[in-house]
Amino acid sequence: MQFNFYGASGATMRPVAKQFSFVENPRHLYSLLVPLFSAETCAPRMRQDWTKNNPTLGHCSITAFLVKEIFGGEVYGVPLGDGNYHCFNVVDGVLFDLTSEQFGDRRLDYTLNYPQSEAVHFAKAEKKQRAALLRTKLIDCLKK
Repeated sequence: MQFNFYGASGATMRPVAKQFSFVENPRHLYSLLVPLFSAETCAPRMRQDWTKNNPTLGHCSITAFLVKEIFGGEVYGVPLGDGNYHCFNVVDGVLFDLTSEQFGDRRLDYTLNYPQSEAVHFAKAEKKQRAALLRTKLIDCLKK
């Protein structure tokens, strides 16, 4: 599989969560998650634009916090100019963004980053439910 997400070349760390020890690194996680992304796990405001051709669309925060659970590190956000933030990860000083492909050729300025809080992001029940669904899908996938 070709990895076109931002920071893919440096995304080689091992999981810190024992439950996810079978995940080799963030690139492996990406290859597992892409087929699991769906309109159901996509942010509601973006569902009408979600397609299998752009599977990472609307999945940034739920993916970034799942990455944090598996690999540790921190979640940061880049302001998008519409009041929303696009979430990405920094683990052991390595920045990567498993959902950056949703922006196509648009390049985000990752130097404009702000720490993101899980409590704030998952204050909305629907987002918490989408995150739980994606996590469950991943666990089911790993059991196979």
